[in-house]
Parts: sequence; C-alpha cells; structure tokens
Amino acid sequence: MQSEPLYCSYYHAHVERELCWFVTAALRSYEHISFDRTLDPATSLFEFFVPEDCEKYFLVIMASFEQQGLVRNLTKLPNRICSLTH
Repeated sequence: MQSEPLYCSYYHAHVERELCWFVTAALRSYEHISFDRTLDPATSLFEFFVPEDCEKYFLVIMASFEQQGLVRNLTKLPNRICSLTH
C-alpha cells in the first residue's frame, strides 16, 4: 500500500516589521505549530509551513495577530516545496 506524501499547508503573510520577533517567538512557543521563514525582508513577507494537524490552531493565532495589526494578508498557497518535487 502506497500512501500520499505528507506536506505541510503553506501560507504567506506580511508581518509588522517592528514586531516580527514577537510573532515568530509566539508561534515558536507552541511546539510544532509552524515553521516560519522570512521570504522577502524588504516587504516583511513571511512564509509559514503548517502541519495539517496544527492548521486550525495556527489560524486561530494568526486571526488574533491580524486583529491586533501584527499580521496582514494571510494567504494559503500551494506548498512550493511540493511543486518542486513533482
């Protein structure tokens, strides 16, 4: 039996530049909720890889960050790593 490869959900968001450290530290305080990385430092665009089992929790946290003005334009996109391997 062959199973589907496991890939994380993939998101982009702009993070308030002065508080990037807060957003990333808060996410990292939740073990395995996401892996984040700066995709474009000039625009403070981050990418987030989120395990499927953690996605609902990630979205709750990010919605709170959006309400506080820390994050904007959270967008789910096709996982770019998955597209590189196929």
